[in-house]
Amino acid sequence: MTTATDSPVRTDDTPFALSHLDALEAESVHIFREVAGEFERPVILFSGGKDSIVMLHLALKAFAPAPVPFALLHVDTGHNFPEVIAYRDRVAAEHNLRLHVASVQDFIDRGVLRERPDGTRNPLQTVPLLDAIEKGRFDAVFGGGRRDEEKARAKERVFSLRDEFGAWDPRRQRPELWSLYNGRHAVGEHVRVFPLSNWTELDVWQYIEREGIELPEIYYAHERDVFARNGMWLTAGEWGGPKDTEPVERRLIRYRTVGDMSCTGAVDSDATTIEAVIAEIAASRLTERGATRADDKLSEAAMEDRKREGYF
Repeated sequence: MTTATDSPVRTDDTPFALSHLDALEAESVHIFREVAGEFERPVILFSGGKDSIVMLHLALKAFAPAPVPFALLHVDTGHNFPEVIAYRDRVAAEHNLRLHVASVQDFIDRGVLRERPDGTRNPLQTVPLLDAIEKGRFDAVFGGGRRDEEKARAKERVFSLRDEFGAWDPRRQRPELWSLYNGRHAVGEHVRVFPLSNWTELDVWQYIEREGIELPEIYYAHERDVFARNGMWLTAGEWGGPKDTEPVERRLIRYRTVGDMSCTGAVDSDATTIEAVIAEIAASRLTERGATRADDKLSEAAMEDRKREGYF
């Protein structure tokens, strides 16, 4: 595997210019190193989804040949895709990284949280996340959010200050001119850090192709039992779907994003290779969250409301 310090050999006097992927990689690597220098206890949110996988790959590059100086943290809803959880555990073990798992089910069992009538647990992740940040005394939390995903995320800075309750206030966003990042925070506050802020979904997939990064198989076309709800194909499971009026079908589908099974929809696709996935994304006119995440359709400001409460 190449490292972020590798550079091409110059054989002529052609002016040197980074490709757009090289420029994005260099920016992300710089952000990881900046956080390592500014904060005492950073942690990487790692779900086994493609964005967190790319984020970990960049962290490995940033500190190679030394190990990544951060632990991993996952908020497990209990309704995650088994393929993704298996990938998460394998990668953490492969790189000898400590994995903290905050379980939504534990909070439900203790009576701190209550199941929603619709069965989705994505909105229930905030309390376990904030609890894990407080107990771990994490002062910087890396997230894989990108500005192209959703309009509330488009407002984020790379360094996003959160108050002592984990809440996000857009009025407290700091300017980041010339890629200068301000990590100053009071006791009890922390900073969410987004190294992939300026990446697009297409950039992520092109980078995965270039770097030969392995992903969970559900990102590629496969046959699966699904049912239709709210214009999306959802996977049947213990979370409560399908209803009697929602027949299950065997379809050729893939996932553009992964999360809680109760609100993450699949898309019809025959893209079994990374080249086919890239071509499919390049032709799409819907963002991945707009096309496949029911929790973002609860209201026009669903994501922003959750961010104000302490969500990712």
